[in-house]
Amino acid sequence: MAKNTDSSTVARQGSPGLRAAAALSVTVGLTASVMLALGQAAYPWVKAVHVMAIIAWMAGMLYLPRLFVYHAEAPAGSELSETLKVMERRLLTIIMNPAMVIAWVLGLWLAWAGGWHTAGWFAAKLVLVLALSAVHGMLSASVRRFAEDRNDKSTRYWRIMNEVPALLMVGIVIFVIVKPF
Repeated sequence: MAKNTDSSTVARQGSPGLRAAAALSVTVGLTASVMLALGQAAYPWVKAVHVMAIIAWMAGMLYLPRLFVYHAEAPAGSELSETLKVMERRLLTIIMNPAMVIAWVLGLWLAWAGGWHTAGWFAAKLVLVLALSAVHGMLSASVRRFAEDRNDKSTRYWRIMNEVPALLMVGIVIFVIVKPF
């Protein structure tokens, strides 16, 4: 199947990055409008958007290292390697980065508005979310290294890294739902 990449198609559809920025702007604008219009009654709506952002972020955090497993096996310059570069970049820039920003901003607002920012469980959760964000940063750097054909990690490494976000998520969910302290 031939790809349609003429300039009129790109102009009509916009770049993936521009579409992601537009979607992020609309999400933030609508959420801010709900917050202003409803005040404290906006809390469950903001929480719903926060949970959606977390789901999108975690989907990317679980999928990107799996793509790296396949990419580490692909010869540099091969069709598979070039396809994976596009997939990795788009996953990071269109889904993961905007979802992480939304999750952080709304999560901090929820913690403040709900009075959770002083709770012990929240401090523990925050440490795990910081660790998850650090993993996100490491994955972002890895996308750049793969794009430059400079990956120096084995498939075994990426298989292990594929589990790290899931383990952090387990701890985060336990702290939020159980609130053990």
